[in-house]
Amino acid sequence: MRGRDGEGARTVVLAALVLLLASTRWEGAKARPVAWGHLSAGSSQRARNVVMVMCDAFDGRLTFYPGNQTVILPFINLMKRYGTVFLNAYTNSPICCPSRAAMWSGLFTHLTESWNNFKGLDPNYTTWMDLMQKHGYRTQKYGKLDYTLGHHSVSNRVEAWTRDVDFLLRQEGRPMVNLTGNKTFVRVMEEDWQNTDKAASWIRKEAINFSQPFVLYLGLNLPHPYPSPSTGENFGSSTFLTSPYWLEKVTYEAIKIPKWPPLSDMHPVDYYSSYTKNCTGQFARKEIRDIRAFYYAMCAETDAMLGEIISALSDTGLLKRTVVIFTADHGELAMEHQQFYKMSMYEASSHVPLLVMGPSIKAHHRLSNVVSLVDIYPTMLDIARIPIPQNLSGYSLIPLLAEMAEDEVSSRRLHPTWVLSEFHGCNANSSTYMLRTDKWKYIAYSDGHSVSPQLFDLSVDPDELTNIATTFPEVTHSLDKTLRSIVNYPRISASVHKYNKKQFINWKQSLGRNYSNVIANLRWHQDWLKEPRKYKDAIHRWLQMNTNE
Repeated sequence: MRGRDGEGARTVVLAALVLLLASTRWEGAKARPVAWGHLSAGSSQRARNVVMVMCDAFDGRLTFYPGNQTVILPFINLMKRYGTVFLNAYTNSPICCPSRAAMWSGLFTHLTESWNNFKGLDPNYTTWMDLMQKHGYRTQKYGKLDYTLGHHSVSNRVEAWTRDVDFLLRQEGRPMVNLTGNKTFVRVMEEDWQNTDKAASWIRKEAINFSQPFVLYLGLNLPHPYPSPSTGENFGSSTFLTSPYWLEKVTYEAIKIPKWPPLSDMHPVDYYSSYTKNCTGQFARKEIRDIRAFYYAMCAETDAMLGEIISALSDTGLLKRTVVIFTADHGELAMEHQQFYKMSMYEASSHVPLLVMGPSIKAHHRLSNVVSLVDIYPTMLDIARIPIPQNLSGYSLIPLLAEMAEDEVSSRRLHPTWVLSEFHGCNANSSTYMLRTDKWKYIAYSDGHSVSPQLFDLSVDPDELTNIATTFPEVTHSLDKTLRSIVNYPRISASVHKYNKKQFINWKQSLGRNYSNVIANLRWHQDWLKEPRKYKDAIHRWLQMNTNE
């Protein structure tokens, strides 16, 4: 859909969907709760189709109040009205590849050992989609996957490997905005639109003819910031790009300007992150507001792509027997805590959207339970009535989502009251671990001693501005004990440290005489070239330390 005609058509489609869903009796819905687990693959009742739309860098808080006041997201609102929204869904690692590796495997990051954007799952790893295909589902994937080994730039890898080195180098371009096109320009992220078109066409031309159930995955790049080639040969992605068409969906007056502490008061890992992301300079309020507004506009474009998929399901009559899931790999800081991008446990970075709509799924339902992306794997298998392996880190969300018989709910393996997220990649000079419970967020670093922890009470401090770890030592100790019962994080941090050094040494040796030139011209070239000897010496000292590790 293009231009004003596209906007009108989209409005008509949305209105028609609302009327359709209001009158739809989801296939399989009954007057009494469904005995979900009693429907086997050989059941006479047709198994449910599943469509999953996973975008990149979408702040989950935009899917409910008050975050949803900043931007118009009609199809997310549609899913909220006729399905369930999770108010506390989290990534298991706030960066692309490790997060997606967790989602596709159902395992925590310290189990997949997907430490950075280069180290993901083995390409032959059995995912939930593989199991669904084995059990008779037709499967299709379009767009961004990004969960296997060997992706992302050399700069991204080297920055992760050298995060323990005693230096500070800007690794990104300064965050900026770019307005393109005019008020009729809709398809800004053309690659995503093309993949959305392919997925919608597949539904209309192929899925409609299947006698078997199907599962469709669509991966979107939006609302991830765009590349910034002006920053040099090995550029990052620091540009928030949109058109006036999408910017009109944003309510500027509702945009909250985040509070920043003085740089001197920042947690040391936050300072490293802000500096390497090129965010420690001065930013005018208008500049911050524009970055956030453009980001929200990119979210609106993402929502429209979700709408195209829902519309295709509706047009073909498949919507009534299809479970639709919308989520993201992580969030986007959008200048909260004086940072953009992700790589942080703060809410803007770690909180993801999770909405589910379909047959037997509770409608107009809000769930405050803490859940995470590793729960997708067992949930997908549960939808398909496939036995769930016992070694998974995640738990099926069906007992929370579905209208189920009480005796079946009581017999289920229920989700714990915590979620775990961890980060071991670039732009943070320490392995980071987050334990999220009812109102508490506990963040531990490295070995648990060399870097001070953080504790936030999200019920009174949703912006995470006051670290109360030393104010409530009993809570801090209790949460740390729970965290250590889930993962031996000092041991994992040490393993990542060894991995990083080994990988760097192998990479350095592979370059031979080209090493000095290559390392000087990575994304940090703007700083490195000013004092190359200083930074090479720092790496040399790092390589000499603890050589017997």
